[in-house]
Amino acid sequence: MIENWLLELLWAVGRFFIHPLFYLFFLLTLAYGYFRVKRERRSFHTRVRDLYDEMKFTYTKGILAGLILSIILFAVGLSLPFGAIVLCAIVTAVIGFTFRLRWLSAAFTIGLTFFAISILPVESAEKFDSFLIGLSETSFTSLSILAGLLILTEGVLIFRTAHQHTSPYIKTSTRGLPIGTHESNRTWMLPLLFLVPGGDLTSTLSWWPVLSIGGQPFLLLFIPFFLGFHQRVQGSMPLESIKVTGKRVVWLGVMTLVIAVSSIWFTPAAFIGMFIAMIGREFITIRQRINDDSAAFYFSKRDHGLMILGILPQSPSEKMGLQVGEMVMKVNGYSVTSVEELYQALQKNSAFCKLEIIDFNGEIRFAQRALYDGEHHELGILFVEDDKKWETEAV
Repeated sequence: MIENWLLELLWAVGRFFIHPLFYLFFLLTLAYGYFRVKRERRSFHTRVRDLYDEMKFTYTKGILAGLILSIILFAVGLSLPFGAIVLCAIVTAVIGFTFRLRWLSAAFTIGLTFFAISILPVESAEKFDSFLIGLSETSFTSLSILAGLLILTEGVLIFRTAHQHTSPYIKTSTRGLPIGTHESNRTWMLPLLFLVPGGDLTSTLSWWPVLSIGGQPFLLLFIPFFLGFHQRVQGSMPLESIKVTGKRVVWLGVMTLVIAVSSIWFTPAAFIGMFIAMIGREFITIRQRINDDSAAFYFSKRDHGLMILGILPQSPSEKMGLQVGEMVMKVNGYSVTSVEELYQALQKNSAFCKLEIIDFNGEIRFAQRALYDGEHHELGILFVEDDKKWETEAV
């Protein structure tokens, strides 16, 4: 008995690594990185992070969350037919090719799968069963519970990781002035474990699976499930804005999950839960955009000092502990209000740099470091510079 389960688990791991989405998103994340680098080069004449940053983020940041969620799914015995899982993968792939990462939210990938299955006539569903095996037998309760759990997980991932490595760039305001903007385009790969009817495994426990699969034998299926997120921030610090969005998505996930669980006893609740999930996720995005657009530009030219828009990795500025959103007031004892003045102040002592910084609390602190020949772009700080050419270079 135990040998059968272990063998089936090994097969499940093997299926994970032959799943088409696992390799498709290798290519898609490279494409996402390529377009990000092009945008950063237009703004700063240099990239901030390398082409592979999106790929490394996608395939590392969601693993732990996926494993925890897999344990939960296995514990409750949530099962989906093979056809529903394949249909969800097709929806995910199509959305991935649109490059609209916010539509890769579980609210939309699971939601579109849910309603596509629900509107299929019985005759058509049975025809699809030859390719999408068992599609007509999909449990709407299981699908809605999965959506609630995934949206909740999505919110946690947004809160904890989506603010990391946001991409700065320059755009022109309606008044024709350059303003700094940060953008978070993120995807996460979650390894998820499902029970799929049609295998050789059976349960000898009367209370498991909790979500019954009708006493059918089943197999284990590991799949790479992809979540996506997009947010543009120009009216506040990226960290603050993205964390607020994460909290809102968590609450949406909790609401969806509660309604989905109630569908165990009242099936129409599954439809209500999925509708609320899709509308609620879009409302969160629209509300964030309205609030951000109505706020004053956070990264813009200031009368006193220079606002730090970005920090190049492995640069002297990163090693000095400078952070996005801080203000550089003096360099080597000289007040600066433009990039030209900063250059001039640096040249006063080409071997050493002392910066007077105003931090997020409005307090003055000092950062200093020796400078060495060959260090990329000198300090490696990105500013918004009020220039007639609308070009901003790294300093």
